[in-house]
Amino acid sequence: MARRVPAILAASALALGTMATAPAASAAPAAKPGNTSLAEVLTSDGNTFDKNKNDFDIVTEAALAVIGAKPDSPVALLADGKTRLTVFAPTDQAFRLLAEDLTGQTIRSEKKLFNALVELAGVDTIETILLYHVVPGATLTSGKVLKADGAKLDTAAGKTVRVKVKMREHRAPVVTLRDKDRNDRNARAIIAALDINKGNKQIAHAVDRVLRPIDL
Repeated sequence: MARRVPAILAASALALGTMATAPAASAAPAAKPGNTSLAEVLTSDGNTFDKNKNDFDIVTEAALAVIGAKPDSPVALLADGKTRLTVFAPTDQAFRLLAEDLTGQTIRSEKKLFNALVELAGVDTIETILLYHVVPGATLTSGKVLKADGAKLDTAAGKTVRVKVKMREHRAPVVTLRDKDRNDRNARAIIAALDINKGNKQIAHAVDRVLRPIDL
């Protein structure tokens, strides 16, 4: 898929392929936030499937599939570093858990998992799911998220996600994102993988479940 998509479109995908294996990139101190895009910072792993369940190969390839089929998709905004947005990025394991709920099967291979999701959901549904993880117009650093208990976030999919924050003494806080599926466990932010691309207008945080824009 990535080989068939022009380089500029590949760069515009939701390609969060290095976050779990490398420290979050940081910008030099500046009076104003920088314009480095998430795509520019986070597309250095070659967009290949592997055995690391904690990185972001599946969401990368999902975004490439959407842009390959729909070049004008809003997903491409992730290549425009001047556009403020925040992404809650599901890990490969998050997609595996989604597939288990939808199919009743555990698919170990990331490539087979990706193909199964594309076949099952279709490009339009995948686009909606991806955009449900994007909060446009706002750079929500972890500090802002931790102060957002009870807030409703408007996503690029046109539906909201509610933030629930539980502060714990001497322990890491729990940040839960309540989606539209009321019958399954909600996604939680992965505290060790927050603030990717900090110092710029576009920022991302890892989550351990795929947000669901409908009640499955």
